[in-house]
Amino acid sequence: MSEFVIGGKTVSVYPAAHPGAPAVYLNTFAEEGPKVRAALKAAGCPPLTLVTISGLDWNRDLSPWPCPSPFPRTPPFAGGADAYLRLLCEEILPGAESVLETAPRWRGIAGYSLAGLFALYALCGTAAFSRAASASGSLWFPGFREYLFSHEPLCRPDRLYFSLGNRESRTRNPLLRTVQEATEEIRAFYQGRGISTVFQQNPGNHYSHTPERTAAAIAWLADEGNVLLPRG
Repeated sequence: MSEFVIGGKTVSVYPAAHPGAPAVYLNTFAEEGPKVRAALKAAGCPPLTLVTISGLDWNRDLSPWPCPSPFPRTPPFAGGADAYLRLLCEEILPGAESVLETAPRWRGIAGYSLAGLFALYALCGTAAFSRAASASGSLWFPGFREYLFSHEPLCRPDRLYFSLGNRESRTRNPLLRTVQEATEEIRAFYQGRGISTVFQQNPGNHYSHTPERTAAAIAWLADEGNVLLPRG
């Protein structure tokens, strides 16, 4: 494993044993990379290089545009995703792949919660990634459905993964209640364009088994026949 800091973000690279294996970039909230990697190993995921990025300013770096927060006592979303995407593509990605023997066969981007939203947003801002996973993605974000429906990905994705906990939309918050409807509509939109997609519903709320759910998303990107189902 190699680790370095770029632009204030900590980048951890877990190289695959096989040169040329795919690489999946995972933006993390609480440095959960080791837990996700352990879950991938336990599931027998096909070989891949996992690159985790931590130290993010969550509400700034991953939000596509400014928006008030629907959560009490939390700062508003600052809309810094474009700036972070430039850092990811121009500095983090080449830095991470400089430690690999050969370039990856393909690249994916994955994330949980707001990082799941960012994974889809990134497809419209760069051609670097051909697969994306939005695990319990914050797809309730105001205007996000409309943005995706009106902006083509710069690289047509091979596979897109979506998931939600089956209790995530059971909330009094009117904005968060839309998350399942939004997720299913976005998935159907891409599926209707002939892109391989899946929607997995997991038991529990937004905070249940997050490393396992994230690993399930990454495993499906690597091999459609190898879906890791979280427990609980």
